[in-house]
Amino acid sequence: MKARRNTLHHILAKIPIIRLVRFGGVGLSGLVVNVGLLWLLTTYVFGERFYMLSAVISIEASIINNFYWNDLWTFGDRRVSDGWVVRLFKFHGSRFLGMITNLAVLYLLTDLAGLYYLLSNVIAIGAGTLVNYLTSDKWVWAER
Repeated sequence: MKARRNTLHHILAKIPIIRLVRFGGVGLSGLVVNVGLLWLLTTYVFGERFYMLSAVISIEASIINNFYWNDLWTFGDRRVSDGWVVRLFKFHGSRFLGMITNLAVLYLLTDLAGLYYLLSNVIAIGAGTLVNYLTSDKWVWAER
């Protein structure tokens, strides 16, 4: 039991809590951008029939929002030698898997499980969060 407790303590000690909280805060701002824009576009622009088009646009807007705030605040102390344009492209690349996961979960929960598209979208965003943090930490703003 003591060995298990020591292992857990060792793992928790390696988690950068402040950076993780900042990442979560940025993620929440991206959630607001994503859900708000998804609702606006679906309700007033494209209609519910084209909610997936609205989702793609709202995901892109939230990716740009999250890049800006993560670059400035979450990983601002890791000003790697790459310029912001390179970091932006890396960030987009790192979000591709998250976006595919988001869209797949959104489709599965909305069309196959019958959940309301906004609820499905929040669940879908949650599904990609861990992947997004790890790719940000280990690739986009990786310490060299």
